[in-house]
Amino acid sequence: MSTVLYADTSHKCIAFTDLVEGDGIQANQFLIVHEGEGMLLDPGGNLTYKHLLAGMAEHFLPSHLDYVFASHEDPDVVASANGWLLITEAKILIAEEWTRFLPHFCTKGMTTGRVIGIPPAGMWVELGGQELAIVPAHYLHAVGNFHVYDPISRILFSGDVGANLVSGSGAAAVIEGTAAFAAHRASAGMEAFHRRYMGGRKVCALWAEMVRGMDVEWIAPQHGASFRGKETVAAFLDWFAELDSGPDLVDAADFHYPPPR
Repeated sequence: MSTVLYADTSHKCIAFTDLVEGDGIQANQFLIVHEGEGMLLDPGGNLTYKHLLAGMAEHFLPSHLDYVFASHEDPDVVASANGWLLITEAKILIAEEWTRFLPHFCTKGMTTGRVIGIPPAGMWVELGGQELAIVPAHYLHAVGNFHVYDPISRILFSGDVGANLVSGSGAAAVIEGTAAFAAHRASAGMEAFHRRYMGGRKVCALWAEMVRGMDVEWIAPQHGASFRGKETVAAFLDWFAELDSGPDLVDAADFHYPPPR
């Protein structure tokens, strides 16, 4: 099932939240369409490919897919790369660090001339005449990591930042308000996830400061429910900027030999 997050006469943002069933972690896929041209964000792997293709067709012609954006290199992000390259003329946008890793998901030669390496500072991408911003999110959690900001809908598609562990139906929920954010953070595993997966307080704070300088109305992560409204976004950034995570939390006890039996 798809959910339209934003729509006007020329522009749409669509979320797919319930395509993964069974053993795989819940993951959201997003589609931005402008003037009939599309960008697919973090399409996932074999668990999502067929259903995502069918769902996209309800909103635009898949033959008009210009880009597949991969926030980082994980299999739940872009393991289906070969399929999209096979059936469309789209190019894959991925961090420069991962351009030579991506072919491991693909048939030999499939990626030739079809991959755009995103430089560390990010870049602008034109979709149907409209520019979208690709902004840095390095070490959150991958060393080469990016998010997409859509200036029309004012949605920041935030990859693993903001991830919350809920079902596919639960991921369609929209969290609004400071109190609702605090309650959801406590109930949906956000603290544990971010403390384990993020790259430390320094990068969390730098990312939050960058986002405060953007006109963000909605944060839509790759896993779980999204966070809408200026109040909610501010509450999220205040929490995230102060988060101890990753290397902040390890010490000598985490590196020992022999391992337990």
